[in-house]
Amino acid sequence: MRTPLYPLKRRADFLRVAALRRKWAMPGLVLQVAPNPLDGTARPRIGFTASRKVGGAVQRNRARRRLREAVRAVLADHAKPGLDYVVIAREQTVTRLWPDLLVDIEVAMRRLKSWQDAA
Repeated sequence: MRTPLYPLKRRADFLRVAALRRKWAMPGLVLQVAPNPLDGTARPRIGFTASRKVGGAVQRNRARRRLREAVRAVLADHAKPGLDYVVIAREQTVTRLWPDLLVDIEVAMRRLKSWQDAA
């Protein structure tokens, strides 16, 4: 069953996830995970960010779009309820091959023990 993903919008939420320092870096992205403080059974929430290290505005937007689609393909089926995810773009996000980007997300989730097998 596909889990609907909801956005992280507030800066405070991004900072809270970063403060827990539970992250895994891959060549195409960095994935941060934290428990959702609203409710342990709450739906998974996801936020995306790309700093200027990634490139200009066009490159950053392209990186975020690629990450959004990759997350829809992987996290929608395997995200654990009650967790907040922050996906950070890296310089290679824009040029990384699509299958490699999907593998990056899956490996990072498994390393952070935030992977849930599809039902």
